[in-house]
Amino acid sequence: MSGARRSANSEAMSENRSLWRYANPAEFMRVSGVILPWAAGAALVLLLGGAAWGLFFVPPDYRQGETVRIMYVHVPAAMMAINIYFIMAVASAVGLIRRHHVSFLVAKAAAPIGAGLTLAAIVTGAIWGQPTWGTWWVWDPKLTSILIMLFFYLGYIGLWAAVDDPEKAADLSGVLCLTGVVFAFLSRYAVEIFGDQTLHQPASLSLDAETNVADVFYWPLLVTIAGFYAFFIALVLLRARTEIRLRRARALKLRRAAMETA
Repeated sequence: MSGARRSANSEAMSENRSLWRYANPAEFMRVSGVILPWAAGAALVLLLGGAAWGLFFVPPDYRQGETVRIMYVHVPAAMMAINIYFIMAVASAVGLIRRHHVSFLVAKAAAPIGAGLTLAAIVTGAIWGQPTWGTWWVWDPKLTSILIMLFFYLGYIGLWAAVDDPEKAADLSGVLCLTGVVFAFLSRYAVEIFGDQTLHQPASLSLDAETNVADVFYWPLLVTIAGFYAFFIALVLLRARTEIRLRRARALKLRRAAMETA
């Protein structure tokens, strides 16, 4: 029995170590190099297909008319903006606890993408809100939380740029990212938490509830969302790989300079 238990523990530890091997820059470069072209190709096909389907082949909504087409940008952008922040928070926590530098680099690579999508969600929401609500902006809990989340995105990016020491920048930005998780959470669940205090409807797509989007709009929306995810994966891998290469080049330059002065 003891031998079987030791064997099981050994296998579990081996699997655990195998999961963390992707935090090694060399292993990350190898695996991401395989995934990147597939993700980029999928993003191209899904985004073009979803955009064409939603913009040109879906009929106008009987209530919203042509403005319903904004959904094919607004919903994926808002969904991704929140999810990317959660991804950054997890990566930052792993970096702070396990001291895996690749985790910090993934969070850093994701931040500008998340900030851009948050801004896109706010702008497209305003364009949709003006004819629907009669105003470009209201200070309801969901919109306010998303705006504050954008400020955390920008603060995170600015902190990386302002601190010269990469180690210190990673730690400080990681702590800032984790601090802002509460606003990502509120952005996701504001309707459920605040109820009638927000003008927003419940989530259009949900894993634990029936969708409130008609099939004619649902399927092209699903394709577009998949395209946004593939685009994010491709872009974050590309940015992280570029950052690793830049750090390697910087380290090599410093090593050569040290050898010359010696």
